[in-house]
Amino acid sequence: MKSKLGLIAMLGSGETSLAGGRIFESIARKIDQPLRVAILETPAGFELNSSQVAGQVGEFLSKRLQNYDLTVETVPARKRGTPFSPDEPEIQRMLLSANMIFMGPGSPTYAVRQLQGSLTWDLVRARHRQGAALIFASAAMIAVGKYALPVYEIYKAGEDVHAVPGLDLFADFGLKLSFIPHWNNTDGGEEVDTSRCFIGLERFNQWCDDLPDDHTTVGLDEHTGLIIDFNEGMGSVSGVSSATLLRDCDPKIYPSNAEFPLSELGEVHICGDESIRADAWNMLNEATGQLVPLKPPVQVMGLVEERQQARHNQDWERSDKLRRQIAAHGWTVIDTPAGPQLKLRSGDL
Repeated sequence: MKSKLGLIAMLGSGETSLAGGRIFESIARKIDQPLRVAILETPAGFELNSSQVAGQVGEFLSKRLQNYDLTVETVPARKRGTPFSPDEPEIQRMLLSANMIFMGPGSPTYAVRQLQGSLTWDLVRARHRQGAALIFASAAMIAVGKYALPVYEIYKAGEDVHAVPGLDLFADFGLKLSFIPHWNNTDGGEEVDTSRCFIGLERFNQWCDDLPDDHTTVGLDEHTGLIIDFNEGMGSVSGVSSATLLRDCDPKIYPSNAEFPLSELGEVHICGDESIRADAWNMLNEATGQLVPLKPPVQVMGLVEERQQARHNQDWERSDKLRRQIAAHGWTVIDTPAGPQLKLRSGDL
């Protein structure tokens, strides 16, 4: 392949914590400027406030990575069959130039249903082939595995323990991997075992026993991350605790700052590009040389309208917050007698 593969980071939790911020920054240092971050709304797309869920991460990154030549924008690929479908080309604009792509909280199974075979997911995979870093946390971390743990269905709705097919990102590299965040969670205290992403050790062992023998499960403790570098053939653990690799449900634990060869995850084999749909590659090829259109995206215009209403109501605190959200998308709002004007931030052209 002509391009180096991007880094892939998995976060057990805490994408907006100190530990999560350090992982984002460690990856940002390895990316050529300008740094263009795309945040997918998909895992929380069923929520009425999915834009706010993604926006909170955007605000965090805008502050944490403020010393970089930075653009942060959300990709509202929320639900199939709607104007915000993951198959709608118009809303994929930021993915075409993003060199860091993040996907996080929500429902793992919802994310799988919306992204499986979609244009959005193939653009994410294609950009990774071109060097973009991928960062997954919480629900998204589960969704990208070969098998997804249906957390809410088991933990909240009382369904029997079972696995569902995931997005299987690592099949592109010959690996059969699944991921469990919140590995050492203790929210339940002494009364309820909420480890293994809230379902508890007993139910997790049932889930693990049902998986094929040639499969590896990666568990990440709270506020702990795993960075996978296919170019160097290494995995590295970062954060406050440890990563656990289970093959045949036999654990091998790596503490923070430990490194291990990717052969611990299985035999790595980089597959060809033919599994990525042609229209995704065509969009990326056509975008060369014109990666960022000057027309503000729909979500930015919506924030401008909300800010105008806040100013009309003399809600200056909300107005300032919306200004920061607009800036997180890479735009500066200028108030004029004729109304607000938008200008692409310097360095984002």
